[in-house]
Amino acid sequence: MRTDAVLAGLDPEQRTAVTAPAGPVCILAGAGTGKTRAITHRIAYRTLTGEVSPRHVLAVTFTARAAAEMRARLTALGATGVQARTFHAAALRQVRYFAPRLLDGRQMPELLESKARVVGLAAARAGVRADRTGARDLASEIEWAKSSLVEPGEYPVAAAKALREPPFEPALVAEVFAAYETLKRRQGVIDFEDMLRAAVWGIDEHPDVAEQIRAQYRHFVVDEYQDVNPLQQRLLDAWLGGRDDITVVGDASQTIYSFTGATSSYLIDFPRQRREAVVIRLVRDYRSTPQVVGLANAVIRQARGSEARLRLELVGQRPPGAEPELKIFPDEAAEAAAVARRCRELIATGTPASEIAVLFRINAQSETYEEALAAAEVPYVVRGAERFFERTEIRQAMIALRAAVRSTPGETPLVQAVVDGLAATGWSREQPPSGGAAREQWEALAALVGLAEEYAREPALVPIGDGGRVQRDVSLSAFNDELARRAEQQHAPTVEGVTLASLHSAKGLEWDAVFLVGLADGTLPTTYAKTPDQLEEERRLLYVGVTRARQWLWLSYGQMRSASGRARRPCRFLPQLERHSPTERASDRSRKPDRRRPQVTSCRICGATLLAGADRKLGRCPTCPSDLDEDLHARLLEWRSRTAAGLKVPAYVVFTDATLLAMAERRPATPADLLAIAGIGPRKLGQYGEAVVALVSGATPDELAGKIFEN
Repeated sequence: MRTDAVLAGLDPEQRTAVTAPAGPVCILAGAGTGKTRAITHRIAYRTLTGEVSPRHVLAVTFTARAAAEMRARLTALGATGVQARTFHAAALRQVRYFAPRLLDGRQMPELLESKARVVGLAAARAGVRADRTGARDLASEIEWAKSSLVEPGEYPVAAAKALREPPFEPALVAEVFAAYETLKRRQGVIDFEDMLRAAVWGIDEHPDVAEQIRAQYRHFVVDEYQDVNPLQQRLLDAWLGGRDDITVVGDASQTIYSFTGATSSYLIDFPRQRREAVVIRLVRDYRSTPQVVGLANAVIRQARGSEARLRLELVGQRPPGAEPELKIFPDEAAEAAAVARRCRELIATGTPASEIAVLFRINAQSETYEEALAAAEVPYVVRGAERFFERTEIRQAMIALRAAVRSTPGETPLVQAVVDGLAATGWSREQPPSGGAAREQWEALAALVGLAEEYAREPALVPIGDGGRVQRDVSLSAFNDELARRAEQQHAPTVEGVTLASLHSAKGLEWDAVFLVGLADGTLPTTYAKTPDQLEEERRLLYVGVTRARQWLWLSYGQMRSASGRARRPCRFLPQLERHSPTERASDRSRKPDRRRPQVTSCRICGATLLAGADRKLGRCPTCPSDLDEDLHARLLEWRSRTAAGLKVPAYVVFTDATLLAMAERRPATPADLLAIAGIGPRKLGQYGEAVVALVSGATPDELAGKIFEN
């Protein structure tokens, strides 16, 4: 293939990335901007021009799927012989090859596919009682430590500094960590982090190995560079050996795996660490409609923190489409039912089920949507997790609830009976435990309690065959029958269906139609996100979700989790959604707004979506700190009192107390600023605008005495 064919069809920024000279190149690639296209064409261009040999190129990424796609594209471009692998696959290949030399003739130790079994043994050795879930959380914590280059003795301090929430006391985790390392050595096995470390050690401590590897690999390409952890970066530095022919590509706004040790700091610091680096920004979005792109930009525009320094303003390249829809429902059950109905309509009008996705923050949310889709006879598949009723903890809970029927007094209310029955599994309604796996298990069992609450609220009388009605059975036994029915209904195998997935599992994927559901504070962002950095990662999760949609996007939340639950606020990261598309006629925009739909604005302090009238007037959440100018507020009150007296009208007719408070907080300096305050229209602006702006500028009511009654 000729080089002009490789360059054909590239946009100007992609072409710059492809033809950039040898040396450090940083491609900042927004969602849908063709990053894989850019890096594969760069590799192909360099090999076809003879600048580099294909066998001297190593391209690394994070998933086997991404590596396979890269290899397929390179082959199609004529760049055969390029190595495209994950970090782990590349390290494994090198360690296996050099093992006899590094290990005095011995083969590489057996590789642990999972840490959990050995971690469980290590916990027992350390005197820590950990069930299977606890062992999984300990394994995750050890994996984070090793990926972050933290040794067992350093763990307590490092965990505190990183604001980790370990499943046990940090000192106990450190003991289990140390015991785990000892057990591995005795059993002659290594884990994936050991393998990466072994590759680094082989290069650092064996000059002949380093020389051979560096002679083989001279040009490097790193995909998803925002997801590199310190151990992977250490291996990359060892491969480079001080050389600088490296191309990295990433998007700081899609950094969502910091809990695993991944950090965007290497991407952020790349231009500073390598002063001669060429930096290219890919911002033309070929995936999504301009309407979806506009919402994505609005979400990430509010971002703060180090990642925000590299945020990209995407430019949609597709024809215009439908505006994203914001839907608000009384509760989650109503939300799920509406989603299922809309999925069925989309499928009926020609959208393949496989091109529809329902995305949520946590896996425990899937049950509501599994049930709703099954009831609507819409096929579905769960990605990245088991179906709800297939989860081990749910199967165990159902066994416990069936056993509890014998010991539960008949008069016990259903919800209490379920809570008592789940106690046999160790679950309680108290604060959920630390540790990701334990917390996810707790949330799944809490979802069962939610189902019991819904079941107990259903109509008390049900129809029978002769037209009469009988009292519905809301006993624990009847609820167990309902769970069995749901499990049977939802276990039907499907070949193709609507995708149900968490936002983390959706990364790297895309669909024609996307439903982002459960967008309420406490769910997204999760209640466990407390620090500014954690909250910003939650914002980036929403951004990732939005950018999965090609043509059609639905955003929704239930005002309550259940019909008798506590009211919730919408996700604070949702920006204001316009009611019309950019191409809508002016005559259409002049029509009166739909009063049935709540007006949506954002908090000027935290970015939360505001629906309540008083909140929108203030421009902030009631819980966000007030920046009231008390002196201005006093002058506004005095001015309003004099104006109302002169006009012989009640004070509130001039401006309400809430409006004066909003003025004193927001300090409108221009007529346009005044109009931005909810409840102030052209008439009020004409009557009082000049006086208010003067008061904000420092004038006193006495100075305005001659102007007060002129308007």
